[in-house]
Amino acid sequence: MVKTSRNFEKEFRKLPGNFKQIAKKKIALLLGNQAHPSLRVKKVQGYHENPPIMEMSVTMAIRITFQRFPDFFYLRNVGTHEVFRRP
Repeated sequence: MVKTSRNFEKEFRKLPGNFKQIAKKKIALLLGNQAHPSLRVKKVQGYHENPPIMEMSVTMAIRITFQRFPDFFYLRNVGTHEVFRRP
């Protein structure tokens, strides 16, 4: 299951249509296999949340930050590397 922050929803709406489609496919892949190599999932450095804030690649330019809770993924932000200013 996926839950999203208001910020994620706002920034997701700003993405061009083709990036929205790619992002939806990557989110589905995340739900099925968080370790899939094309997602390039890793911990966001400098934040000590529990659970940790993670990042995944949508494309080489677009990232999604998220947290993995026992029952759901919480999608925090989406965008270029600027998302790391407020993951």
